[in-house]
Order: sequence, then structure tokens, then C-alpha cells
Amino acid sequence: MSKEIVGMILAGGRGSRLYALTAKVAKPVVPFGGKYRIIDFPLSNCANSGVDVVGLPTQYESVLLGQYVGSGTKWGLDGDQSKAVNLPARERGDGVGFTSYAGTADAIYQNIDFLDQYDPKYIVILSGDHIYKMDYSEMLAEHKANNADLTVAVLNVTLEEAKRFGIMNVKEDGKTIYEFEEKPAEPKSTLASMGIYIFTYKELKKYLIADAKDKESKHDFGMDIIPAMLNDGKRLMAWRFDGYWKDVGTVESLWQANMDLLNDTDLDLYNEKKDWKIYTEDTLGTPQQIGADAKISNSMITQGCIVDGEVSGSVIFSNVKIGKDAKVIDSVLMPGVLVEEGAEIYKAIVDENYTVKMNEVINKEAKEVALVSKNG
Repeated sequence: MSKEIVGMILAGGRGSRLYALTAKVAKPVVPFGGKYRIIDFPLSNCANSGVDVVGLPTQYESVLLGQYVGSGTKWGLDGDQSKAVNLPARERGDGVGFTSYAGTADAIYQNIDFLDQYDPKYIVILSGDHIYKMDYSEMLAEHKANNADLTVAVLNVTLEEAKRFGIMNVKEDGKTIYEFEEKPAEPKSTLASMGIYIFTYKELKKYLIADAKDKESKHDFGMDIIPAMLNDGKRLMAWRFDGYWKDVGTVESLWQANMDLLNDTDLDLYNEKKDWKIYTEDTLGTPQQIGADAKISNSMITQGCIVDGEVSGSVIFSNVKIGKDAKVIDSVLMPGVLVEEGAEIYKAIVDENYTVKMNEVINKEAKEVALVSKNG
């Protein structure tokens, strides 16, 4: 079954900067936005873009992720010609490679056999922990038009932010990449790599095979594959994205992305344009119940919630209960949280199924985001 393009979503990272939120689950299945999980976004982007075969190299705490993705039914990737496939790190029969993924490039190299089944002309490689909407078909059209070996999606950031990203320096035409710098102290440009790549597959395969044999390599796209292609004079192009995009790899960024949903941003979860739905699992909860004395402002309240207290500037996931005289301000409450009567929560993320005790006050004076979890 030949495919023009196949997607690969790198979903195996530990997500250690989310601390307790990823103590037992992989980062891509951390809840987001009231009823979604982070992995819903790249998978929905693939489905909406016509990328209908998607592999997910997984490693850290991959069981729940594999169960959640299943055969891709939630995203319509379960037909005769389409599928989503969990690809956990494994011991190979040919004795080549590693029994775990040594890096981003190695995660693709170890699944060349999966890709070869579809004989794709192109491959789009994505991260499993970014929140955004993107039409990969537009990026692919540009890749073809430029006769590129690799096209990298880039986002224009501030000069100060550029120090935290991999930066693509381009020629005067504004798109031909001549240099890649990883977190430069003095950036030459502000075009930050989004970790979204479209490769011409035959070219990429050559570099993956060579990289696997290099004992000095980190087996990473940014540190090894892209520099090698630049050194060989391959045609690398930048594709500029100007929509909403957030890497939710830290507690602060995850909190901020949830807060962004309450403000005017380009991330429209309500699909008002009717052209780019984010698909997810229905929580199957009961209708929400808002008590007579409840006060709610500028918040998202998901099904199954019972609210008798005050909620302001917050994102409340399914089956949360907020007691009488309780306050939830500028916070994110994950599924199943219980806030008992008189408790107060400020600028916090509260992990799944946690109980905030009666009259307990959390983070009222602090400036940073608090993470509250029974996992520590």
C-alpha cells in the first residue's frame, strides 16, 4: 500500500519538567483544555491534513498512551487505507540498533520497516507534546515546490526567546536554510524550529542508516541529521507558521496554554470556522450542575462537574466537584478533583483525583504556578 506521505509522532519522552503530572503517564496523554489530551492535537492535525497513516514511537510509560490511541478511531484513522499505530521501543531480530530509542532520529530509524511498508515519498515528523493547529498539506506543497530534501516549520520569536530554541538561519530569499544553531547565546535570526519536519523519505533513509552506524552520534535530528544534511549541501527550506503554538513541556507553559483558551487567541477549540476540529475521547460524563449560589466567570466547565462555589479564570475538567464557599481562581483542575467546602485555590494545576481539604488555602500569595498532586 503506497502512500504519498506518512506521519510519525515522537511520543516517547519522559516529560520530567512536568514533575508529578508525568510520574505515571507519558507527557502526550496529560489532560489539556477541559476534555482533551495533548496528543489529540498532532493526531487531529494529521487527520485534517490528509495524513492518514501515522506511527507513534513510544517509550516512557507507553501503556496508557497505547490504550488511548488504540487503532486511531477517535481521529478517523481506522479505515481500510488509514491507521494510527503504536510503535514501542523493542528488541530487534536483526540485532541492529538499540532496545530503547537513543534519540529522535533513532526512533525513526528503528521503525524504517514500518515506513517501508507504505513506500512513502515524504514523511512528516512531529512532536507529541505541542498545542497548535496546522495544515501539513500546505507545508508539503511548499516542500514540493522548492524541490526540498527537508522542510522545517519555523516560528518567528523574540530575540530573547531565540536563545531557548534551535534557530534556522536563512539566506536573503527568506527560506533557504544555510545554518542551524542550537540555543545560541547570540542568535543571528529569530526563526525558531518547531520540531516539525517534512523529509523526502529516500534522502532521510540514507542519513538515518549512516547515523545508526556512527558511535559518536547522539542520534538526534537537531544535533546530527540536520547538520549532516547541511554539510552535504542538501536543500533545506524554512516554512513559516504564524498561528498559535505552545510547547507545554513545563508546569508554567501547560498552565499558560490552558489560560490562553480563556482569552482571544488563534487556538479555537470551538471550531467556529467548521474546518479544523480537534478530535478526542468523549468523557461520557453526566451534565454539569451549577448550584444556586455558584459564581462563575471567564472559565471552561466540562461535563460531569458540580459547582457550588466560585470559579474565575479557570479550566475545569470533567467530574470535578467544587463545594460551597470554595474558590478556584486562575487555576486548572484535572479530572476528578474534589474541592471541599471553604477551600481556596489560586494559580495552580491540581492533578487528577486529588482532594483539596475543607478550608485549605493553596498558593494565595505566590507568584509562580503551583502543582498540587498526591504523587508529590
